[in-house]
Amino acid sequence: MKFPFHIKISFRSRMSILVIGMALAALSLFYNYRLADVLRQKEQNDVTLWVAAMERVSHDAFGNYRTDPLISHIVSTQNNIPFIVTDENLSLIVSNRIPEEVLRDPDKFRRKLDELTEQNTPRTVRMMWSQGHSHIIFYGRSQLLTALYYFPYAQWLIIAIFVVFALIALQSTKQDEQNRVWIGLAKETAHQLGTPTSSLLGWIEYLRTQEVDPTVVDEMNKDLTHLMKIVDRFSKIGSEAVLTPTSVNEVVGDTVMYFRKRVPRNVTLSYNGLAMAPVKANVNVALFEWVIENLLKNALDAMQGKGDIDVRLWATERSVIIDVSDTGKGIAKSNWKRIFEPGFTTKTRGWGLGLSLSRRIVEDYHHGKIAVVKSEVGHGTTFRIELKRVEE
Repeated sequence: MKFPFHIKISFRSRMSILVIGMALAALSLFYNYRLADVLRQKEQNDVTLWVAAMERVSHDAFGNYRTDPLISHIVSTQNNIPFIVTDENLSLIVSNRIPEEVLRDPDKFRRKLDELTEQNTPRTVRMMWSQGHSHIIFYGRSQLLTALYYFPYAQWLIIAIFVVFALIALQSTKQDEQNRVWIGLAKETAHQLGTPTSSLLGWIEYLRTQEVDPTVVDEMNKDLTHLMKIVDRFSKIGSEAVLTPTSVNEVVGDTVMYFRKRVPRNVTLSYNGLAMAPVKANVNVALFEWVIENLLKNALDAMQGKGDIDVRLWATERSVIIDVSDTGKGIAKSNWKRIFEPGFTTKTRGWGLGLSLSRRIVEDYHHGKIAVVKSEVGHGTTFRIELKRVEE
């Protein structure tokens, strides 16, 4: 079912809702602590009343209790609190809600007495039938009071989980909004470039009919073809990429050959892939060529017009690997991962999107890997792309 409208909540409003939710949770915690304190005071009063009643219990020569009904009721109903009654030597007299294995084991019994002492101060009582001897009552908290004491920790854990998920949701929503903006911008750019590229194609055909050096026209046509590929790439952003088994040798080779005629005179660009047996992987040609272009452009920028670029293709039983090495200025090891983050760049110009886009194309679309495998400041860098190999 689709609704004809949707409610759009701003980032500030979502943060306000989050703050209000946390304030309500804090108020709930405060109320819980107050309730636990009230219940603790009530239980201590109940124990005081119970102790006073126990002091008035007497029995006859046959061991039968002899007391009035009210005191008997008070003594018999205070059974929701765990307690241990001992003599002056801490020997067990009677207990309530204490496991038998604790009572039978001397070490566990002493530890239980210490535990109850930490919860409440023991009470000393002189029974009417104890002939002047004192008894010590060690008592703890009822199950309800214990639950109230631990409940705030559970609340804090739930609040922490809620905050984490809320922050993730807010960040994801904000990132989704940014992605939609970039996708819309990319598609609009592709649309706007469509008209001039079509016009340029017509002008090239016109130049072929004129007395113009055919070599120049061919190179112009290659540049226009490359521009049309760029338009196609922008139009594919945000859409599902179709992967087909393709010779990686040729895809990388076409990009290298295009750049070879356009690099500076003092730059050498080498590639071994066209001289070896074809290896295939599932790729989207338009997008994967974009990755190779970005790596070559970064290499050219790093060398500043002089040096060597070596593109090397090799394969294992399961993988196809492309290494792009240059003799440029290199990358500090602390930046090996950061260079793939959107907006991070070491250049004075640019938006720092090329390598970020490359990683998304390789990892998200092609389910491969891209990383810096070697770099030394002042001596160059090697990027590596790894794709899953497709059997011939």
